[in-house]
Amino acid sequence: MRKDIFYFGVAIAFIAVISSGFSALKEDSVDGFHLEETEVYDYRVPSKDESEKLSFTIPYTGKTLIGFKQALAVKESAGIYDLVNAYGYMGKYQFGRSTLRNVGVYDFKNFLKNPALQEEAIEALLSINKWELRKEIRNYSGRVINGIKITESGLLAAAHLAGASSVKTYLRSNGKNGFKDGFGTSLKSYIKRFNGYDTSTIYPNRFAKVTL
Repeated sequence: MRKDIFYFGVAIAFIAVISSGFSALKEDSVDGFHLEETEVYDYRVPSKDESEKLSFTIPYTGKTLIGFKQALAVKESAGIYDLVNAYGYMGKYQFGRSTLRNVGVYDFKNFLKNPALQEEAIEALLSINKWELRKEIRNYSGRVINGIKITESGLLAAAHLAGASSVKTYLRSNGKNGFKDGFGTSLKSYIKRFNGYDTSTIYPNRFAKVTL
């Protein structure tokens, strides 16, 4: 009987020690992880379906015309409107001075300070290049050259890099006569990088100009 009482007392004491340990733990706080009583702490990991949908909520993505222009801007200047590179190319889309004159821009300082003007300038240039490459777009779209499928958007991007005449030379030589800019970026890489965007809403216009 005494032995049972002894073991019962030991068990009670053990439970008391364990309980006091948990109570102390509750009162402790860890720096950086303390939550006030009014804070929400319902954290959860998103499901697979939710995670896959997140990529569609980011602005300016996808194969739209806006997506095309944003992708081009990121490649050219990281989207910086007032950037001038080592070769004198300017703005978000890195225009040369002669190209700017072709679309009706002559005040280059104002151009760098005017995002709306830069956006209008790229639209005018795309219209001009689409007119210049209208036959090539019709005759080469869908073909594969150097392992790359030719698309309208790829050709327009390549024309932005190297000019429409260089794109024509590349296509007519079946990819043998290429082009690289001062940084080593090739016309071929632009045709591949900007493949498959929907640029159908760009109207081909040989005389496109900015209006701002």
